[in-house]
Amino acid sequence: MSFSRQQALKDSSAREARRYFDAEGPVSSYFGENVFDLPKMKQYMSEAAYAAVEAAVKEGRHLDRSVADEIADGIRKWAMEKGATHYTHLFQPLTDSTAEKHEAFVDFRDNVAVERFGGSALVQQEPDASSFPNGGLRNTFEARGYSAWDPTSPVFVLDGTLCVPSVFVAYTGEALDMKTPNLKSVQAISDAATAVASLFDENVHSVSVSIGLEQEYFLVDEALWAARPDLVQCGRTVIGHTAAKDQQLSDHYFGAIPQRVSAFMKDFETEAYRLGIRLHTRHNEVAPNQFECAPIFSSATTAIDQNMLLMIVMQKVSARHHLKVIFHEKPFQGVNGSGKHCNWSLCTDGGTNLLSPGKTPSRNLRFLSFFACVLKGVSDHNFLLMSSVASLSNSYRLGGSEAPPAVMSVFSGSTLHGIIEDIMAMEDFSRQETHRETLSIVGAMPEIILDNTDRNRTSPFAFTGNRFEFRAVGSSQNAAGAVYVLNTIVAEALREFRGMADRLMAEGEEKESAIVHTIRKFLLDARNVMFEGNGYSKEWQEEAARRGLKSIGDVTEAFAAFRSEDTVELFEKTGVLTRSELEARYAVMNETYVKKLQIEARVIGDLCLNHIIPAAIKYQQLLGASLDGMWKLFGDESPSLCRAEISTLRKISQGINDLSDHVAELVAARRKANRETDTPTRARLYCHEIRPLMDRVRFDADNLEMLVDDELWPLPKYRELLFLQ
Repeated sequence: MSFSRQQALKDSSAREARRYFDAEGPVSSYFGENVFDLPKMKQYMSEAAYAAVEAAVKEGRHLDRSVADEIADGIRKWAMEKGATHYTHLFQPLTDSTAEKHEAFVDFRDNVAVERFGGSALVQQEPDASSFPNGGLRNTFEARGYSAWDPTSPVFVLDGTLCVPSVFVAYTGEALDMKTPNLKSVQAISDAATAVASLFDENVHSVSVSIGLEQEYFLVDEALWAARPDLVQCGRTVIGHTAAKDQQLSDHYFGAIPQRVSAFMKDFETEAYRLGIRLHTRHNEVAPNQFECAPIFSSATTAIDQNMLLMIVMQKVSARHHLKVIFHEKPFQGVNGSGKHCNWSLCTDGGTNLLSPGKTPSRNLRFLSFFACVLKGVSDHNFLLMSSVASLSNSYRLGGSEAPPAVMSVFSGSTLHGIIEDIMAMEDFSRQETHRETLSIVGAMPEIILDNTDRNRTSPFAFTGNRFEFRAVGSSQNAAGAVYVLNTIVAEALREFRGMADRLMAEGEEKESAIVHTIRKFLLDARNVMFEGNGYSKEWQEEAARRGLKSIGDVTEAFAAFRSEDTVELFEKTGVLTRSELEARYAVMNETYVKKLQIEARVIGDLCLNHIIPAAIKYQQLLGASLDGMWKLFGDESPSLCRAEISTLRKISQGINDLSDHVAELVAARRKANRETDTPTRARLYCHEIRPLMDRVRFDADNLEMLVDDELWPLPKYRELLFLQ
């Protein structure tokens, strides 16, 4: 066994469960203590300054810079009491991660140190806009960009630094981040949804998007992780034979949480609660070493900001536990990948969930109106919505039997589906009454109250009672990319709904009749995405193709959805993104795809040449020496006595030759692809030529893993990586 693998296994086996961030008292006693929320603001600033911030947070009013200095000074005083020495604008560039540049509070005047934090420092900073992915919006000689405070997302203190959630835009005002279009999409859907909601209640003044993000992840001991260069550099194993036992017995799902993992979970939950993250659920997921946590619902921007913060906290806390959190969508071949299920709904400023069907959904025209608008938006832009989650890492997961299919469909459930069918058939759907049935199990067991419908885990976009669950978002992705697309396509549908209803009423139809006719029209238009069956089945794939629904089979083709004329028109008329911003995102998607696959291709080549082939040759030499000794002892009888050794030696020799040849082919193909100067073309070459070659190399390496003596194999194996105690 190689020294690094041997030492890693030794270090891993010696770990013990331990708490590092234990808190005294119930969660309620320290929840949000590191967040400068509205109640704390009252204690640190004047009534006028507080009123200005409150209006910005609650009503979306522009924050007047005249009070910025007072607000900043109040924030500084509070942050320093929390031990902060620096501040940073925390923003979300086009990397699916966050970025931060720390500045000290301390200033020097006449060689005297003074703590200062002015309004201008709070409101904006100036990161280098050319050093982040920007799709050509910025050049090295045009590097100016601005990060600007988003008052709707509260500031907080983390590890001695005051963090100011911010947007990131170019000197020209174009969005260089994920947060800016998300904020604009929230405003677009609020305006459109308020117009539709006012048909039923004139007291609705605004509508917000509520989101709950379920976060799946893997945990690996840090020593084993460090001994796998592919996990370190790629976030996934580019080689590795499956273990004899993994998830096939379903004994990990919802099983007892391992002690080391439980200690880690409790610690990151403690830190998350201090930061105001409303975590509610934790459990084992399907694959070994796979877990999930989930908060309760909050506003779209808060939920996304806190999810990004949660990922940071989990990485920091895991280091104390000698664990490594892996957010990659498919770190281990042959077992389930990870997603970030996005539960999405709409709520009025009065607290009404517009996607709640109530006890009699057939009579709830408001619910049916919003339900129809969501279906219409998803139908009109189904490929764009699926493309919003298209990435290299997510492509390893989507379409597999553990993840949603790569083609869009919407699951409604038996009750709603029956109502929808009646509406489209012009039958009297209002006669359908729903009631909650119960199940009696045995003896004194309480009755189980049944929901109106079962759940369909094979649907990428399923209605689950009072919300839609978009299950295709990748675990490592910034959910803003999917959310601002979903918000925008629904905003367009809501605008169309109000426009059609108004036209019918102007032509003399009664309001209720006009609404019913509009609902029916929208449902008929959305029939192509309605599907209640098994999304994994071959029959559905064939049926989806007949319906004209495109599957995300080629990720690089999916990127092109962001530059189609339909997409440009959609985003420009809703004010969410401009043509140039969409072109930039298209460029960044292709560039990121190429760079990540370049890294993976280089890593798999290095592993084979520097780890796998030398280990196989060493075992080949040992077998050869053993056979020489047997020949000397038994002469002509040795072939019959050493059949197993001879067969293994031949297989290893052939395996080494095949692996060497295929690595050489991969290197040549990669060099050829890199000569292509057009990035989208290069991305297609990597997709169609490099990835298949990588699969061949992996096949050879994994075969050798099963032949080479375990003591000589240099890398931790799946059976060692996937079972924490």
